[in-house]
Formats: sequence, C-alpha cells, structure tokens
Amino acid sequence: MKHKNIYKFSLIVVAVLTLSACTKLDKKIYSVVPNQNFWQTPAQIAAGVAPAYANLSQIPAGEFQNLMEHSADGQLTPARGSDWLAAGQHIEMWTHTWHAETEAVVNTWPDLYRGISNINFILSVVNSLDPVPADLPGINAELKTVRALYYYWAMDLYGNVPLVTDFNTDPTTITNSTRKQVYDFVESEIKANINALSTSTGLTTYGRATKYLAFTILAELYLNSEIYVNQPRWAEARDMCDSIILSNKYSLMTNYYDNFSQNNQTSTENIFSVPFDNVNIGGNNIQTQTLHYDNEPNTGIAGGGWNGYCSNAEFYSNFDTTSVYAKRGQNTYRTFLDSRSGQYLVGQQFNERMTYPPSTNVLVASDNAALRLIDKQTGKLLSFYPNVKEVNNPTDTFRLAGVRSVKFFPNPGIQTSMSNDFPLYRLADILLMRAEASMRNGSATGVDLGYVNMVRTRAYGGDASKNWTMADLTLPNMLAERARELAWEDHRRTDCIRFGTFGNARIPAKAQDPDRHLEIFPIPKAEYLTNPNLKQNPGYPAF
Repeated sequence: MKHKNIYKFSLIVVAVLTLSACTKLDKKIYSVVPNQNFWQTPAQIAAGVAPAYANLSQIPAGEFQNLMEHSADGQLTPARGSDWLAAGQHIEMWTHTWHAETEAVVNTWPDLYRGISNINFILSVVNSLDPVPADLPGINAELKTVRALYYYWAMDLYGNVPLVTDFNTDPTTITNSTRKQVYDFVESEIKANINALSTSTGLTTYGRATKYLAFTILAELYLNSEIYVNQPRWAEARDMCDSIILSNKYSLMTNYYDNFSQNNQTSTENIFSVPFDNVNIGGNNIQTQTLHYDNEPNTGIAGGGWNGYCSNAEFYSNFDTTSVYAKRGQNTYRTFLDSRSGQYLVGQQFNERMTYPPSTNVLVASDNAALRLIDKQTGKLLSFYPNVKEVNNPTDTFRLAGVRSVKFFPNPGIQTSMSNDFPLYRLADILLMRAEASMRNGSATGVDLGYVNMVRTRAYGGDASKNWTMADLTLPNMLAERARELAWEDHRRTDCIRFGTFGNARIPAKAQDPDRHLEIFPIPKAEYLTNPNLKQNPGYPAF
C-alpha cells in the first residue's frame, strides 16, 4: 500500500457539505474542533488543508473525464447492445448532442463546486483563528490556488459560471459571472498568491499546490486565452512554461510508463497528481472501464474489465506502430519503436500475463491456439480492432470494437480503485505547450524544437533518429504529438478546441457541429431548479 501523506485526513477540521453545487449552500458541519493551537506545525497544516484536495479524486475518476475526453476525438464508449447504453449519455458526449440534463454535464458541476465550497469553508475557519497561524499567508496561498484550479476547470467547461469566494454567501444572490470575469479572477488569484507558495518538490509537497502548479495553471490559461477571452497571450504562456522548465525542479522519466504506474509517486516528471490508493483512496477505475470482461488472464485485472472506454481508428492512426518482432518458442513478441504506442491493446489477446512496460514483449501471435483468449459470452476470439463504425451495435463482434488502454498499468489482482496516481500536469506537457506557444507567436526557435525532441527521444527509447526538424514544427503535427503523449490524461477536449478540430465530423456518427456554442457545456438544469438566478449559456434552450 502506498503512503499517501496528504490524504491521511485529520478529524480536527472536517466539513461535510451536503450540496449539489455552490448554488445550494446548505451547510452541515459535523465535526469542527476549534483548537486555537492547531495549524502551527507542517503536519498540522497538511492535515488542515487536506479536505481542500479531497474532491480532486472526482476529477479523473468522475464525470469530468467524460466531458474532457469523450467529447473530443480520443475516447469513446459505444453502446454494445445494452452494455454502456447508460441512457445514451456516452453517445451524446461523442456525437455532441448533449443537453442540460445529460448525466456527465449534470454531475461534473457539483464535483467542481463541492471542492470550491470545501475550500471556502476552510478559509473561513483558518482566517478566524486567534492566534493567527504562523504561516497563514502560505496556507491561504495554497488553498486559493487549488480553488483557482477548480474555477479554471469550471470556466473552461461551462464558460459563464457563478463566482463564490465566501462560504456564507446567500445562495439567492448568486448568478453567473461571465467567462471573462472568471478568467480574470483565476489569473489575479494565482498572481496574488504565487510568491507565498512552496518551491519544494518531491514527496514533501506531493499532491499539494506548489509554485509550479501555479505557473502551470497560468500557462494553460494563457495558452487558451484566445479561446476564453479572444485575447492571444502566447508570449506569456511561453514565459510561464519557462518558469517551470528553467527551475530544473522536474525532469522527464526515462520510462514513459513510470509516470502512470502503481508507484508513480516517485516520478520526477509529474507536477501535480491526484493520489489514489486501493485501500484508502478509491476511484481510479480507468483500466477496468476499458478492458474486456475476459481480459483477466493477460492483464491481471481481477474478474476482468467492464468493456467500455476505447479509442477508434482515426485517433489510433496518430500513433507510430512500427515495431520489431522476436520469435521465442511458439510465440511471437512485439516491441514498439515509439513506446507510447504500447498504451493500447490491439489484436488477439492471449492467456499470458503482459509484462511491464506494455510497449515491450507484447505477445501478438502463437502457434499454440490454446493460448488465444475467447470472449466467453459469444465464443468469438478476443481480438480488439480499431474500426469503430457505429455508436450502438448489439452484434457479438462489436463487443470487441475499439483499442483498449493500458497506460495506467493494471495492478495485479485489483479490479477497481487502483493505486496508480493520476498526473493532471507533467513536464512533458509543459515542454509541448512551450513549443506550441512559440509557434503560435511566430517565434519558435531551436530551443522549442529541442523541447519537443526531448519528448520524442524519450518515447523512442533514446533513439534521436525520429527527432523533428524545424520544418516539422507545424500545428497539425503538434496536435498529433499531444495525442500520442497525453492520450486519456484529460487534456484532449481543450486541445481540440484550441486547434480548431473539436467540431469536426468524425467516425462513428458524429456530424460537423453547427456552430461553436458546443465548445462550452450547458448550465445543468438541476442547478437552475435550485437557483433560478442562473442564465443558460448561449446556443442552448433557455430554462
């Protein structure tokens, strides 16, 4: 079991907020111990701020991922008969036919605002203490930075959202702030607090907001600024990336998959991760969501997966699947030249446990027919194919449509709640962001090329022969590189919007978007029913 220091919650301050969103600010505080001598030592401070991070587990593990990935081109969940039909919500995400009552749209809102409300409560407690905690500026800075991150996501996803910073706000007074107002708040909040944040990295600040997370939020805010507020800020995005890169606090892991493994808390690349633990912090079910019911023998997933999430042929075509093959006995094994291509299972599956990392020694053929895994329900060979041509098909072969991810390498014997932490931001992303910002600003140099090639050289196991030249620094190439590097890491929707491909027609069954209003989601109807002061986003039916 991994040691998750920050998530061993103290019961000194526990706020249980029974609310569906910030627009329903019912407060039931079951345990508040007003120890005036608390918030003094590093351990006490870590325990006091821990509830601010608790709801982050709902970001990669909740409906947030459906909004970020299923709405873009890299992840879909077709209905295989009644399996995963789920009132059509997964299909609505892929086909861009969502509405104010689509499950993922409805459920992500409270996941974000519950985190905001938790932080507002902790801020109200810690700033009322007498005596004042010795490191009150640092405590406030950490809490406000995480709150700014929640607001950044809310603004990115829903555009015009309520802006609430006081735990005692009267819910009847709340209405939407404009996207520009929330954008300005995120920027100003980060800038006002960045210098009070810790510059320590490693296990001492693992899973907590540091100065480098603040730089990352600003970098992403500025990189997407033209989308958010119609104001390009490429140079500032590049500068924020430089603040991280030139600090020399982070370095690329030699093995790409070590950023996503069961023990990835030791990664030197991950800037901000959400900790998960099979015993104490459940929710990381991403491998179970994608793998087939009968994938247990080769993946170790207890009882197999749920046969849901997959990627299609169009997205998979971004990957360089060039490989070298080796015959050992009856079996033929494949090693991908670009290690990132091994994050997908494709083709026939075999009754032999896959090895780590999944890009090497992949069993792809055997003279022993008995090794071939079978879909027990249909009797068909368990062989995944990338051509997902429909969003709903009850035929038996369609159960095997789509390539399946093993990026977050399965934990042996675990079906749900794996111990792989989820990196929300890592250095490879920053290196690619820096190069993209320079390209868009018309100022790309050999430095930017070098940063991209650092990522590519690592992917190819140190082989520089696949490095790009300056002529390769094009936006289409960069979007494809981000697909390879960041697949299923909850960046794809934002990337596709920024690169202008979000509304494109796609196979299967997605028509060209009629306009750009779908680049933000509707305000959920459930929130309006709680608070009629809310206004629906443009392009969606008014309440």
